[in-house]
Amino acid sequence: MKKFHRRRAHGRRILLCLLALALLFVVLALRQNILLDTTSRHALLMDAQTGQVLAQKRANEKVAPASLTKMMTVLLAIEAQPDIDQPVTLPEDVFPELTAENASMAGFAPGETVTVRDVLYGAMLPSGAECCEALARLVSGSESAFVALMNQKAAELGMKNTHFCNPIGLTETEHYSTAADLAKLLQAALQNETFRTIFTTGHYTSIPTAQHPEGVSFASTLLSKLNGSELSDGQDKILGGKTGYTAAAGLCLASLATVQGREYILVTLGAPGSHITEQFNIQDAISVYRKLETKMSAKR
Repeated sequence: MKKFHRRRAHGRRILLCLLALALLFVVLALRQNILLDTTSRHALLMDAQTGQVLAQKRANEKVAPASLTKMMTVLLAIEAQPDIDQPVTLPEDVFPELTAENASMAGFAPGETVTVRDVLYGAMLPSGAECCEALARLVSGSESAFVALMNQKAAELGMKNTHFCNPIGLTETEHYSTAADLAKLLQAALQNETFRTIFTTGHYTSIPTAQHPEGVSFASTLLSKLNGSELSDGQDKILGGKTGYTAAAGLCLASLATVQGREYILVTLGAPGSHITEQFNIQDAISVYRKLETKMSAKR
């Protein structure tokens, strides 16, 4: 009789172990599935407060980050220049090369003097390359010295699979990052209130100058394509983001959203398309945040 009871107890333990394993597989499947049907080749979803990774898809593969690079450029400039209302001049010599590279520009004129605040917004919202070059020289004196600072900061943040070669995101063989590393960068950057304000701003106009008497007006390359009703719950919203594109990188996006009272970071890289196609990076973000809404609502 004792042997019978021992066998039954042993059987129950095996059954419980099997059930626990099955539950684990289900949880892992749920964590992964929220990103499986995104068109982006690489993605990571993170709880913005805790840093917990909720889902990932090839998130540690090194790829070209395109203009998501500019998140690092803006963060370093803010940290180095506490007075962002001081003047800064757009260096004239960078414009021919940036034009030749077909880099995105904010619209400032060569030699125009504006404020650091203006070029910070110009780098983030319309992804202005001339603004990044101005910030790099202001902070470090040269692009090469600033790039060294970028890589130093990346190491401090634990971005182990990242290496920068320029402050803009232009394609170079040794200029790479991952969805996981860029999510770490964004989580850290959002702790800076100035960065957060810029990152979540939809529109901005620079100070008047001789070259632009009414200032230069910018619109966020993400928020300008949204109407605020993309998520079903009225309290849920995509708060801000930074888009990017090169032929090598595809369509990229780092975004911040609030869902069911919590904030989430989503980084997607390598979506198909270009500036003139459907913006599949933005479609991916809307889709993932909607799925997250559904999952969170089901838990309530």
